[in-house]
Amino acid sequence: MTATSAASTAPELRAPAGSLPIGTGWRELAATSDIVFPFDGSAFAQAPVSSAADSRDALDAAEAARPEVAALTTAERKAILQGIHDRLRADAQRFEDLLVLETGKPRADCRVEVNRTIVTLQATIEEVSHVTGETVPLDVQELGRGMIGYYTRKPAGVIVAIAGFNYPLLLATHKLAPAIAAGCPVIVKPAPNTPLATLELLAITRDVLAEHGVTGAAVQLVNGGPEVGETLVQDPRAAVVSFTGSAKIGHLIAKQAAPRKALLELGSNTGFIVAADADIEAAVDAVFRGGFYANGQACISVQRVVLERPIAERFTARLIERMGEIVVGDPREIETNVAPVINEASGERIRAMVDRALAAGATLLTPAELPDGPAAGASVPPIVLGDVPREVDAWCEEIFGPVVCLTTVDSVDAAIDLVNDSRYGLQAAVYTASLESAFAAIERLEVGGVVVNEIPGFRSDIMPYGGVKDSGIGREGPRYAIEEYTVTRMAMIRPRARS
Repeated sequence: MTATSAASTAPELRAPAGSLPIGTGWRELAATSDIVFPFDGSAFAQAPVSSAADSRDALDAAEAARPEVAALTTAERKAILQGIHDRLRADAQRFEDLLVLETGKPRADCRVEVNRTIVTLQATIEEVSHVTGETVPLDVQELGRGMIGYYTRKPAGVIVAIAGFNYPLLLATHKLAPAIAAGCPVIVKPAPNTPLATLELLAITRDVLAEHGVTGAAVQLVNGGPEVGETLVQDPRAAVVSFTGSAKIGHLIAKQAAPRKALLELGSNTGFIVAADADIEAAVDAVFRGGFYANGQACISVQRVVLERPIAERFTARLIERMGEIVVGDPREIETNVAPVINEASGERIRAMVDRALAAGATLLTPAELPDGPAAGASVPPIVLGDVPREVDAWCEEIFGPVVCLTTVDSVDAAIDLVNDSRYGLQAAVYTASLESAFAAIERLEVGGVVVNEIPGFRSDIMPYGGVKDSGIGREGPRYAIEEYTVTRMAMIRPRARS
């Protein structure tokens, strides 16, 4: 398949050519950008590019649609989400093919993304009926004697959903589906280099909305550079901004959105602890699986491996032995494990981080030869670094590539302290046979989630997912995102006036 052009293998796009879903219909746009297949650098499609003016128009339309969307019944919201789910499930292969081309992720990872998207939609459907409030005992104070108190949840308003390039379909769905469930219009902005699968999702969604007699302005999409997103974020009509991406951009968005709510799922440099009593083969397999999937471009892929000293040498030897099993090649092939990263700039950044670590004293434990060819600049071979100094950016910052760093400590307590010594805190893992060590990690690790005896990249799409510190604020997952997209309204009633 490597001799076959990306353009000739690209699936048919069903969104109207040259148009974006802005306002109640599809807006034709003159500006376009090439969408490039990272494996060979070839342009296989073009995407419409919108402007700041288009963002303002989308906000106008979303604000006008607020009453209609908020008035949708529970049954109508569930039916709309079910329709999206059924269409996406029937079209799963086409979405998989499209994701392979625009993200450059191996096919197996794109298949997982589509399946997780389907699960997210199904879970959101189940949560729609639970958008409820609670009664409150007002008579805890004397003035409330004889009164009735309760609160309900109401749609917060317009949701701005900004997704990253690495899982464009899934990340958009994490925001779009709960917005529909909460009764909120949503404007989606995908990453400029991976907009196509998200645009196809919007085409499906618009068709389902039309079948239910709901305005298309309930779900819109804009695509373009920073000014397109900034226009959305800074506008006071955006009640909630939900962003997935880098810490640097997330901090900027939080400032631009203030004082309105910003939900931020940002980067990390995931810690992975291997205790002396761990199943070494299972732990090695977890790093093998968790450090290189999605070409290492996942915020919870394994980056910092902290080994307890008694097993460090054995673990390292076995991991290096298994590295030869990784297949580097064309992401369209199901056997491929690692392919070029998203673009040449990312490849250069990752290789520079590795070079700085080596210059500071780290050890290169795997071959790091770069292939020739049109995408050589985006190519990063699977790399394992040993004895990584803890002050270099390959340890301190997020690599976001197929690179794993190893270091050794004397105890599980020291490993927990080392993992916590980071400005990030999204997710971490520990491999151990000891319940005491497992619960020590769960209690002490300063992260949004702790995984025991499984890869830290395990993310349940129904759990409250998010981070602490510079890894963000707020939680995703259908139930939790719906809560984030609603506001409470209190009701305090005295059945009859006091005499």
